Amino acid sequence: MIILGIDPGLRTTGFGVIQQRGSKLRYIASGTIKSGEGDLPTRLKVILDGVAEVARTYQPDYAAIEQVFVNVNPQSTLLLGQARGAAICALVSAELTVAEYSPTQVKQAVVGTGRAVKAQVQDMVARLLALPGLPGTDAADALGVAICHAHNRETLTLIQSQSQSRGQSAGSAAAKLAGTAAGTVSQGPLAGLRMRRGRLVG
Repeated sequence: MIILGIDPGLRTTGFGVIQQRGSKLRYIASGTIKSGEGDLPTRLKVILDGVAEVARTYQPDYAAIEQVFVNVNPQSTLLLGQARGAAICALVSAELTVAEYSPTQVKQAVVGTGRAVKAQVQDMVARLLALPGLPGTDAADALGVAICHAHNRETLTLIQSQSQSRGQSAGSAAAKLAGTAAGTVSQGPLAGLRMRRGRLVG
């Protein structure tokens, strides 16, 4: 399973690509898309085209992107939201399912605390993916988003498998009860007793 993580930014958008096999994660690629200078529409197109190119190159199965946090400067928040929108449009156009995670969720998944600083995220991403060195901050954040999604998928898969197991057990118990509703109990301490309409009749 290949997962693409995106850390959106108007000036620099980070991307990280990992492979998940069970509980094991493997690094594939990471980098940044720089929008440069110029008017806003031009810079948004750079982000749109860049993310689309990354998706075409690595053919991920899933994509995840960091949510916008509310900045002190409303204008900065608005610009970041537009950059994030361009990235999401590129992912959706590539027919990818896009998951969204808050910065706190990403830090919690990677470092174990939602109050982690960027240096801690860089260090843990390098450790988790066995990288020879520290990735750049934007690439590390994007890899962190991908790791967060991998952990989330693993948890959901575990929950679903447990639910299915409980459902099968319940179904098996119900089938046994139904089978003895009008017959004779053949096993256990009640063996030999007859049942009628769900009641023991001796």
